[in-house]
Amino acid sequence: MTRVRRTHHWRGVVAVALLGTALGLLTKRPLVVLASSVGIGFAVYPRLLTPPTVSLAVERDLGTRDPSPGESVPVTVTVTNDGESWLTDLRLIDGVPAMLTVIDGTARHATALGPGESTTFTYAIAAEPGAHRFRSLTAIARDPSGAHEVEAEIETTDEIACLDAPAEPPVDRTSNPFPGRVLTDESGAGIEFSNTREYHPGDDRSRIDWRQLAKTGELSTLEFRQERSVSVLVCVDARPVAYRGPTGEPHAVSHGVAAARELLESVWDLGERAGLTTLGGPDCWVPPGRGSDHADRTRRTLLTHPSLSPQPPEENAVGTDDVDDGDEEAAGFDGLRRRLGADDQLFLVTPLPDDAMVSFALELAAGGRTVTVISPDVTGEDSPGERLAALERRNRIDRLHRGEVRVVDWDPTERLRKSVATAQGRWSR
Repeated sequence: MTRVRRTHHWRGVVAVALLGTALGLLTKRPLVVLASSVGIGFAVYPRLLTPPTVSLAVERDLGTRDPSPGESVPVTVTVTNDGESWLTDLRLIDGVPAMLTVIDGTARHATALGPGESTTFTYAIAAEPGAHRFRSLTAIARDPSGAHEVEAEIETTDEIACLDAPAEPPVDRTSNPFPGRVLTDESGAGIEFSNTREYHPGDDRSRIDWRQLAKTGELSTLEFRQERSVSVLVCVDARPVAYRGPTGEPHAVSHGVAAARELLESVWDLGERAGLTTLGGPDCWVPPGRGSDHADRTRRTLLTHPSLSPQPPEENAVGTDDVDDGDEEAAGFDGLRRRLGADDQLFLVTPLPDDAMVSFALELAAGGRTVTVISPDVTGEDSPGERLAALERRNRIDRLHRGEVRVVDWDPTERLRKSVATAQGRWSR
């Protein structure tokens, strides 16, 4: 995206020059008129110039792409002038991920570049848990007079992943009858010992406790924790109304992308199937699957898909309380219903900005679908409006609880695994 605008830096010079000329003519002083003509020349000069053409290539070198929490990550940015214009006044602002902080150096740089020339600047950021995508680098170039200013955004696809995924995904362990690697609380065949029970005729001989038989002469059967297969679909709420959060802080969609990455990784670590979709924006769909190729494809989608852009949609106001009940939103919910497989567990990652999402989750749960809501809390307490939004969100969570929908109420200032563990403790009671 490129924007061209006038700076009006010379507007005052024109006024002074015209005033001087008028005074010189009125007082019949040629020297005053001559001096004023110099100012008029300065005023005309910028109009003879054209805005510079900005064509830049950006290369970002990261010290590490999978840092530990709190680790300092050096970032080196190299910008090359690929165009034919001289950029005599070029200012660069790197797109630091929204949830990360610069701790050394600066992500801003000023320079001049001729055609084919490059410049490099370095800074360091502190890693925080989650997957963090770098935003577009912003370049601002001015012509030699400073009258024209061109602002360009250069898209990048760099990411760091500081993941602290839950030790085990918060899935429903009883919804799928097929064997897999997710431990359940049920006893039967498996690999992790659970308990012993009295022998029943027909029990598998391999599960007889022969040591107990030799010791006491009594038959008993070994029980193991059963393992089930799971298929998970993670859906990120990327509707315009979900782009909300405190001023100057990351919005809920950015937190949602980080949560989705952790959930997906935790399922893949078990060798199970996981996929990705969104509600809102251009169609985003990666069906549940497993394997390195599938995981790489899903990670790229999280990183680059336009529906998960860190920039809010321009046609909608961020943080409004209006609910879009139009055909587009209804089609999004209907499309998600159709795409859910018979055994898919659905994870809705949403700040719960409206009642539409609550009704959708309750409807699916009432139909026997396993639904888990991961809700980043981006509400505040600084104004009456923020306090009202927090109260509405709490009421929506209460409705989900009453409808027996599993909810992870996540404070993004804490690690997701802590909120998951707290929620799982309540689900087990």
